Amino acid sequence: MSDNVESRSHSPELVSRLLETRLRETRILRFAYGVGIATFLAAWIDWPLAFVAPIFTAKFLFEKKTMNKSVVYELLLAMIATVAIGIVLSMGFSHYPIPLLIGVGGLMTLGYYLFLDPKWNLFATILLMAVLMLPFMAIDSPAVAAFLGFGLSASGAVAVAVFALMHIYLPETEVEQVTPATPAMTEEFRWFSAMRASIIALPVVVFFFVFQISEALLSMIFIALLSLMITGEKSIKLGAFLLISNAIGGVIAIGVFGVLALVPAMAFYTLCISLMAIVFGNKMSSEPTKAPIYSTAFNTALVLIGTTMMSSGVIDEKMWIRLGLLLIVAIYMVVAAYFIETRNWQILKFNGQMMK
Repeated sequence: MSDNVESRSHSPELVSRLLETRLRETRILRFAYGVGIATFLAAWIDWPLAFVAPIFTAKFLFEKKTMNKSVVYELLLAMIATVAIGIVLSMGFSHYPIPLLIGVGGLMTLGYYLFLDPKWNLFATILLMAVLMLPFMAIDSPAVAAFLGFGLSASGAVAVAVFALMHIYLPETEVEQVTPATPAMTEEFRWFSAMRASIIALPVVVFFFVFQISEALLSMIFIALLSLMITGEKSIKLGAFLLISNAIGGVIAIGVFGVLALVPAMAFYTLCISLMAIVFGNKMSSEPTKAPIYSTAFNTALVLIGTTMMSSGVIDEKMWIRLGLLLIVAIYMVVAAYFIETRNWQILKFNGQMMK
């Protein structure tokens, strides 16, 4: 009788369930500790754009489940590219708007091309952010571009260090189930997709650059990052996704900021963000289909709290401005997607193979 009980207690299904639970708990703790450490360092040292460090850390820990040399190499290379862009802009390149926008468009197309390769996904994301953010800020003061470029790179370096530290002390406890590798995209299709995304995003980038609408910088980045996924059918869903996830993040940010106003201490601030990371990390792990919504909501909350603390502004005003701009983003995505799909331009026709 006891042998039967023992054999049942060690059944493959139960063992698999226990290992899966342990793996999920490890990932949640890694996510919470990592974001908490990055938040504490950002608040304590307070370098330029320090509030980006917890956002980068959350992104790295969520998207990269294992650590290897290629991941660290990719992230450090992104930091070097960011500094290089900032230094070039600080030399006065921003005083020539037409060459500047041509350069931005070229780097955006390269970023989209690299984004479609899983090995370069994070590098491409950071490259696109740097290409959009730094030239925009260098228009008034070129010296600021290098200053912010180093600040953005410092945030990335801190995020990489925390990412590595978390994987050293909280490694994957078990090897994940190997899933069949998806076929790689052909070079031709990647360039085609990159050109299409540039055609969608570049008019918005040019518009914001010409009129210098600084409040819309994050909205411009959203459009740029989502341009690869925009189709007529998807654009409405993507717009709704942006509005819902950012609204959730905004409401949470207001609540957390209200609590922080009662106890304005660095330790309490770090604790609040860490607890928030535990809640969101648990949701992202237990509900993978909704993980992008929770991830975006969490990042929105971090952005709103970080920028508000940096500027001593009012967080609910920032939330309503952000949601209003995102509504414009959603409308633009729908209009741009259907406009592009109804054109008969040769550059938008692809007759080759999508996968290798």
